[in-house]
Amino acid sequence: MSLLRRHRWFVAAAGMTLAFAAVSLTSRRSVALAGVSDILGLALMLAAIAAALANSFIRPKHERSFWGLMALGLSLWAANQAGWTYYECILRKDIPDPFFFDIILFFHMIPMIAAVAWRPDLIKKASNDLRLRVLDFFMLLGWWVFLYAFIVFPHQYVISKVDLYNRYYDRLYGIENGLFLVVLGIAISSSSVGWRRLYLNFFVPALLYAVNSQFLNRAAATNSYYSGSPYDIPMIGTVAWIAATVWSARQWDFKRTEPGFEARWSKTVPRTAMLAILSLPLLGLWAVLFDSSPGAVRTFRIYAALTAMLLLGLCVFLRQYAQHQALMNLLRDSRKGFESQQKLQNQLVQKEKLASLSSLVAGAAQEIDHPLTSIMNTSEQLWSEGGLSDQQTALLRKILTHAARSRDLVVSLLRFAQHAPGEKALVDLSVLLNRTIQMVQWRYAGDKLQIEVSINANFPPVWGNVNQLFQALTEIVENAMDALQEAGGGSLQIRAQCHGNDAVLEFSDNGPGIREPLRVFDPFYTTKPVGKGTGLGLSVAYGVIIDHDGQITCQNNPDGGALFVVRLPIAAESVSARAGAV
Repeated sequence: MSLLRRHRWFVAAAGMTLAFAAVSLTSRRSVALAGVSDILGLALMLAAIAAALANSFIRPKHERSFWGLMALGLSLWAANQAGWTYYECILRKDIPDPFFFDIILFFHMIPMIAAVAWRPDLIKKASNDLRLRVLDFFMLLGWWVFLYAFIVFPHQYVISKVDLYNRYYDRLYGIENGLFLVVLGIAISSSSVGWRRLYLNFFVPALLYAVNSQFLNRAAATNSYYSGSPYDIPMIGTVAWIAATVWSARQWDFKRTEPGFEARWSKTVPRTAMLAILSLPLLGLWAVLFDSSPGAVRTFRIYAALTAMLLLGLCVFLRQYAQHQALMNLLRDSRKGFESQQKLQNQLVQKEKLASLSSLVAGAAQEIDHPLTSIMNTSEQLWSEGGLSDQQTALLRKILTHAARSRDLVVSLLRFAQHAPGEKALVDLSVLLNRTIQMVQWRYAGDKLQIEVSINANFPPVWGNVNQLFQALTEIVENAMDALQEAGGGSLQIRAQCHGNDAVLEFSDNGPGIREPLRVFDPFYTTKPVGKGTGLGLSVAYGVIIDHDGQITCQNNPDGGALFVVRLPIAAESVSARAGAV
C-alpha cells in the first residue's frame, strides 16, 4: 500500500482545512461564510461519529466501550454544532448569549475523558468488575454536572449576568479540556505502540482545540468573533484531524499490554470520585456561610449541593454493594480453586501411595504365596492319608481354613498390585452396571436389600478396559451392600448420566455412612470386622478409575448414607456424535 493511500484520511483532512482557511481568510463576514463554517464542521463531526460507531461494532470486544464513549462525546459536540447551524443558516439569527447548547458543548468532553480513562489498551484482570467502573464514571459525570450547576448555571438562568457567565464557563471548560489532555498524556506514557499513536492523534488536536477555545471565547466576549472567521480554522482542523484518526483506526493494529506503571493509577478514578463526594458538603457550607451572591443564587446553590449529595450518595451505596458482590464472587472462585487444588493434591498423593505400595505388595505377596501353597498341599496330603484322630483332624481343618483365608488375602494383594492398564476398547457402562447388579443381587439374595438403577437414555460409552472397570464397579457396589447388610437392610440408588463430556455414575445408599470419607481409598483401611475385609477393594477401584483418566470421590449424604461419584471421560467418538447432533 502506498504512503498516500495509507494516510489518505489525514491528507483529506489537511486538504479540507486548507480549503476552509483559504475561504475564511479571503471572505468577509456573511451568512454564506457562516454556513460554510457550520455545515463543514457538522459534516466532519457526523463523519467522525459514523466511524466511531462502526468501530464499536467491528473492533474487538475490549475496544467497544472506548469507541462507544467516543461516539457519545462526538455526538454531544455535533448537537452543539447543529444548534449553531440551525440558528445561523436556517433562522439567520445571531447566536444568543447565553446559549442553551453551551450546556451540551460543556459535557461533550466527559465521555471522551471516560473513554481514555477506561484504558482499553491494558489487559484487565478478571476481578476488575465492569459495574464498578461504570458507577465510577457516573459519579464523575454527576460531579461535573454539579460543578456546572453550582458555578455556571446560576449566572446563566437564575439571575442572568452574561459577563460572569462567560467568565466562569470559559474557566471551567478550560479545566475540563486540561483534564482531557492530562488523561491522554498518562495514556501515551504507558501504552503500546499502536495505542500510543492513537492517543497522540487525539492529544495534538485536543491541545490545539483547548488553546484556540480560550482565544475564541475572548474574541466572542469582545464581539470580534463571527462564524467562519480565522478563529474557526483551528476548530475545523481539530475536527478534521479527529475524524481522520477515527477513520484510520479501522485498519490500525492495537495490542494490549500488561499494566505497568499504570497499576499505580488504577485507583485514581475511584479515589477522585470519593473526593468529589466529600467536597459536596464543603461547597454547600461555603454557599451558606461565605457566598455573597444574591439570595436566589445562594438558594439555588444550596439546593444543588443537597441534590448532588443525595444522588451521588446513592451511587456510593450502589458502588459499595457492587464491590461487595465482586468480593464475594472472588472469594467463591478462590474457594473453588482451593478445593480443586486440594482434590488434585490428594489424588496425586493417593496415586503415589498406591504406586509405591504396589511394588512392595507384589514382592511380599509372591514370597508369602510359596509357603502358603506348600502348607495347603501338605495339609491336604495329610488329610487324604487318613488315620488321624478327631483332635488332629480338627487342627488340620483349622490350618486349611486359615491358609485359605491367607491365600485369599494374597490373591487380593496381587490383584491390587497388578492393576496396570490393559487393552482398552469402547465400553458400555450401562451393560457393566447391569452385570454387576445381577451378580451382587444373587450374592445378597436373602437380605433386605434393594438396588434401584436409573440410566439416562443414550448413555454414551467410554474408552477403557472391560474387566478392570467391571472389577471397580463391583468393588463399589459390594462395599455399599456390605454396609447396608451390617445395618440390617436398606437401599442403594445408582444413577448414570452425562455432565458435559463426562459419564457420571452416582452410588448413593441410606446406610450408616462412612466414618472417615477421606481415608476410604487408602490401602488396608477398612471398618469391617476382622477377617471379613482386606481394605483393598476400594483402593483397587480408585487405581482403576485414575488409570482411565477419571475421578472418584466419596462423601456422606446430608440425610445419611454414603455417596460415591465416578467420573469417566466420554469416548471421543461419542463426543463428536453428540456435537454433530446438536
